[in-house]
Amino acid sequence: MSEDSQLEELINMTLEGTLTAIPNYIQDIEQNKTIMKVDNVKEFVFGVIIGMSLGMATTALASIRDGEPSIEDQIKIRDMVYSKIPHIRERIYS
Repeated sequence: MSEDSQLEELINMTLEGTLTAIPNYIQDIEQNKTIMKVDNVKEFVFGVIIGMSLGMATTALASIRDGEPSIEDQIKIRDMVYSKIPHIRERIYS
């Protein structure tokens, strides 16, 4: 399996795990939005999911390569995650 395929698979697995937890994230943040100073709970959850996906993919690639991903690698990861934005938004807002 190519490195890109491994990365894509990891991103998909991470997203599926985080997307199934959307109701829990929304409930938790809704209950704590005053403390957290959150105005738009669903947009906050969107940011959490994107951040988790970017972080997990970057960490995985660093582990695969046994070193820090290059700028080009980080752009590739960003593009892969950002390609999932319509799906993420659909899951949050449906």
